[in-house]
Amino acid sequence: MSWIGPLMHLWEGYLSRRDLRRQAFPFEWGLEWLDGQMPADPPAERFFQYARKALENSESFFTPGLEPSWEEEGAHWRFTTPLPSPYPANNVARVKVWVSRSNGLPLSPAVVVVPQWNADAGSHVGLCRALAAAGMTAFRLTLPYHEERRVDGLERAEYLVSPNLGRTLQAARQAVCEVRALVRRLADLGIRRIGIVGSSLGSCVAYLAFAHEPLLQTGVFNHVAASFADVVWRGEATRYVRKGLESHIDLETLRRCWGPLSPWYFIPRVCRSGRNHLLISARYDTTFLPELAAPVYARYREQGGAYECRTLPCGHYTTARWPFKYLDGWYIVNFLRSNLVRGKDA
Repeated sequence: MSWIGPLMHLWEGYLSRRDLRRQAFPFEWGLEWLDGQMPADPPAERFFQYARKALENSESFFTPGLEPSWEEEGAHWRFTTPLPSPYPANNVARVKVWVSRSNGLPLSPAVVVVPQWNADAGSHVGLCRALAAAGMTAFRLTLPYHEERRVDGLERAEYLVSPNLGRTLQAARQAVCEVRALVRRLADLGIRRIGIVGSSLGSCVAYLAFAHEPLLQTGVFNHVAASFADVVWRGEATRYVRKGLESHIDLETLRRCWGPLSPWYFIPRVCRSGRNHLLISARYDTTFLPELAAPVYARYREQGGAYECRTLPCGHYTTARWPFKYLDGWYIVNFLRSNLVRGKDA
């Protein structure tokens, strides 16, 4: 690695430590978040059984349960979550819409945009505008526990990823079910070409939705890793979450508990679907580490399928900085335009 690598890592470290609002939580199994009747085994075994069944029956696990009710007022949409939590504010999902400049709904293709963990109202606005300028209507989904959905007393969306194993699993599952509910709504409105883009944690959510939702024709996954647990355990952005975990469980236990959230298990399913999609990594990423992305690309080479890869010459946080955000945006918009707009008559 040349001088660029250490410089990028210093920059990444500086950016990751600027937010002083991070709140550490104690370890909890969170078994009360796991639905269904579980045998009276030790907590780890109960979690392992639940996670194993979720992987074996992932189609039902990630299928929206309750039928949402919708409120669509111009650029601001709301719907009731298909997987409710105990927090009323979190049970109303929100969507901001940027209508295509070329065609209104339902003529233009649609792109569901899933932001990163702890995204604020300004996150991905530039991308949504670029998508609209390129002929696609962007639907930016607010993740569980974010913005208006945040739990009172918290300054950040800590409940989406925390040392509470059950809550984290169910929060990510809730996000996937909400993506699928939104996609189905778009299809009901007559939109026939629908894609998805997700970044960081949003990339994981988007990938799980893409794996299980056939109405999605294409997708872009901005930062990839094989294992959800490994990103949390080893990543710069979640080092304080690991502090709540490591004195109670080891990494292998965490992998088994959060297995249903790991893209690794669903790569064959995605490859068999034959839908073209784009994987983007960052060469100096200290959160979605390159060694966590390497198994993904190796498995793709084994499985085949229709996919493309791009590597950004930066890190995780620096992806959102000049000039890298423009290169990243170019990759995303150009790929989606090629697969949704230019290919609309194919």
